[in-house]
Amino acid sequence: MSAEFGGRTNRQGKLSQWLRGRRPKEVAADEGDREALLLAAAGAGLPLAPAAYPAPGYRCSCDRVGCPTPARHPVSFAWQTQSTTDRGQIERWARHQPQANFITATGMVHDVLDVPLDAGAEALERLLDAGIDVGPVAESDDGRLLFFTLTRGTPEVEDEWWPCELDCHPETMDEHPGLRWHCRGSYVLVPPARLPGGQGVGWVRGLEHPLPDPLTLLEVLTDACARHVGEESDHANAAWPSRR
Repeated sequence: MSAEFGGRTNRQGKLSQWLRGRRPKEVAADEGDREALLLAAAGAGLPLAPAAYPAPGYRCSCDRVGCPTPARHPVSFAWQTQSTTDRGQIERWARHQPQANFITATGMVHDVLDVPLDAGAEALERLLDAGIDVGPVAESDDGRLLFFTLTRGTPEVEDEWWPCELDCHPETMDEHPGLRWHCRGSYVLVPPARLPGGQGVGWVRGLEHPLPDPLTLLEVLTDACARHVGEESDHANAAWPSRR
């Protein structure tokens, strides 16, 4: 590890600063840049569909009272069949829905390994130092790193599918504080995206990097996540000492 990441104190802040120093400023991109980035994602094979966007007061643009995932979910229940890489359709969506975020459906062409920021940044540096082809990586300002990979595969036999519910589901994110593996039946926001409170989702490593095999990243990511969860547990135990 570099000296910048050698200590555990204030690691979250240092990692966040490091990542933001490497991320292009596309979260605040104008409409032309937004459309170009979406088309680049579709050109790389990521199927897209329109999603909700932030509304005043940390609310969601959808009409659901108390939306549990504001600005993070598709606008259509048919998002899996609606998702497309068709350039003309994406241009129409982007121009007719200028505030909309976009999701990309996983498990078709790509999967996403979704990890906590500090664990992900540690793993990212280890992977790059080892010369491993990492592929595209996005950062969500709420403290997650998204590693885009090839999908587990598209078997001809339907029963051989591995559904995302075995790992996580978009509406149960809080139940998976470590690694979430988004595959068939799931989705993630694709940059550029806006979140409530002025936060966003942007690329740390762009789509010019080919999608890697997920198994080449998995060991390092799970190791970093296990250490992250262990540290969180140690901090909680230190804050609440046992009574005798």
